[in-house]
Amino acid sequence: MKKFIGEFKEFISRGNVMDMAIGVIIGGAFGKIVSSLVDDVIMPAIGMLLGNIDFSNIFIALDGANYQTYAQAKEAGAAIGIGVFINNIVNFLIIALVIFSVIKQINAMKDKFAKKEEEAAATTKTCPFCKTEIAIDASRCPNCTSQLEK
Repeated sequence: MKKFIGEFKEFISRGNVMDMAIGVIIGGAFGKIVSSLVDDVIMPAIGMLLGNIDFSNIFIALDGANYQTYAQAKEAGAAIGIGVFINNIVNFLIIALVIFSVIKQINAMKDKFAKKEEEAAATTKTCPFCKTEIAIDASRCPNCTSQLEK
């Protein structure tokens, strides 16, 4: 049991786990911001452009009754919330777009840093005559003794 607790403590104290926990917390907060953006800004604007449609009240009553709002139909247990589903799709698309953009930027930065490291790490070159690796500042190949251009 002590070994298990020790392994668990080591697992929890790793940086990756802490980073993941912070990411989940920030992701939850970001999700609320995007939900508010969609529910309170984007969908009302789209609804107004489409003739004052309230997407949150677009639903199908399964029992054939006439309900004034989606909340009333949902309370009766007889509704499919089409508008709420559309709102959730828009939420997902916005979050996916933001995550895609962030990951794309992170990958671009990683590529940029990797290229700089490769350039900085170049300490050898290939002899054009015998194709062996030699010091980058060599003027004569130590293997085939060919004169090299600088």
